[in-house]
Amino acid sequence: MSAGGVDVDIDDLGLVGHLDVDRTADGIVPRRLPAWTRPQLFDPALALLVTMPAGVRLRFVTEATEVDLDVLLTVLQLGDAEPVPAAFDVVVDGDVVDTQTSNEGTRIVVDTRTGVVDFQAGEPTTIRLRSLPGRGDTPVEVWLPHNAVVELRSARASAPVTPAPPTARRWVHYGSSISHCMEATQPTGTWPAVTARLAGVDLQNLAFAGQCMLDQSVARTIRDLDADVISMKVGINVVNGDTMRERTFVPALHGFLDTVRDGHPTTPIALVTPIYCPSAEDHPGPTVQREDQKFHVVPRSAELSTGSLTLRRIRELEAAVVAARNDPNLHLLDGLALFGPRDAGDLPDDLHPNPAGYRRMGERFHAMAFAPDRPLGS
Repeated sequence: MSAGGVDVDIDDLGLVGHLDVDRTADGIVPRRLPAWTRPQLFDPALALLVTMPAGVRLRFVTEATEVDLDVLLTVLQLGDAEPVPAAFDVVVDGDVVDTQTSNEGTRIVVDTRTGVVDFQAGEPTTIRLRSLPGRGDTPVEVWLPHNAVVELRSARASAPVTPAPPTARRWVHYGSSISHCMEATQPTGTWPAVTARLAGVDLQNLAFAGQCMLDQSVARTIRDLDADVISMKVGINVVNGDTMRERTFVPALHGFLDTVRDGHPTTPIALVTPIYCPSAEDHPGPTVQREDQKFHVVPRSAELSTGSLTLRRIRELEAAVVAARNDPNLHLLDGLALFGPRDAGDLPDDLHPNPAGYRRMGERFHAMAFAPDRPLGS
C-alpha cells in the first residue's frame, strides 16, 4: 500500500547538513564535503565516508502522515559480521516518533584480515516514513543513516511536501570514528546528534571514521562555512594510524586552527582531547584489531619511539597549543571527562563506545559545552 499518489520532487524534501551531491542516473547522493575537495580526497576510505550522511537530514512540512522514500543503500560489512542496519529516524518537535531500518542494497564487504574489498550489488528499497503529524505548519526532520551511503531516488506522499530550512544556530563539528559513531544503532543516537537535539542547534557533522588527520581541505571547508560555534575532537586517528609525531602534529594542529580562524576570527571553538582508549594511553600506535575484536598497539623498538605519540601526550600537546595561542574564544575540553576509564564497560572493542556510551557522551558534551555558561552556550 502506497503512502500516497503524489510524486514528491527530491529537492522539496529539504535536504540539510550536506555540502554537495553526487548526481546519478536515478537520483542524488548527499556528500559532506564541498565539490572542490574531491581531487584532494586521496584515501579511498575518506572518499567513501564523505558520502555517508552522518548528521544529514530531510527537513520539510506536509499535511501527509506518511511519506514513501525510494532509496538505494550501500552498507559497509566488516568480515562476516552482519552490518548494523541503516536507520531513518523521523523527528517531530524534538522527539523521535518513528524509526525505519533496512539492510537491503549494495554491500561493500571488507576482509578485516587482508583488507580485500568485495562489492556486492544490491537492489533499491522503499522506506515508509510514518507518524508524521499531518500539519503543514510543523517541521518534520528525517535523519538519514550515518553508517550507509544513501542514494535518494524518488518520493511519494498523499499531500504536497515543502522544504523547511533550519533556523537554529549552526554547530560545525569535526572528528573521527568516535564522532562518526558507526556503532550507534540509529542516526539520532550518535553523540553529536544527541547533543544537537538537546541544545537545539543545527548540526553540520564533519566526522569521518579513521580519517580525522587535520586535513587542510577540511580546515578550509570549516573556514568557509557559516558557523555560530565550532568544535573539533582530534588525536585518536593520529595515534591509531601512527601518522604523525610531535614535530608534525603540533604545527599541523596550529595550521588547522589558523585556517579556521581566517574565516571565523572570534567564533567560539572547543578543542576536545581524545577519550579513553586503554591500549594507546601510554603506548604509541599504530593499533590493529585482533581476533578478540579488541584494538591493540603494535609493539615497536625503543629506537622508533622518539617523538611518537600516545594519547596521554596528545592531550598534553593540545593543552599546550591552546595555551600558546592566547585566544579567549578557543577552549580546551577534557575528553576523559566526556568518556573516561570509568566508562570502559561501554567500550567493547577498547576503542569505540557502544550505543549507550555514545548517548552518555552526547548528554555530557551538552553539559560541558552548551550549557548557558559553557564555551558554546548561547
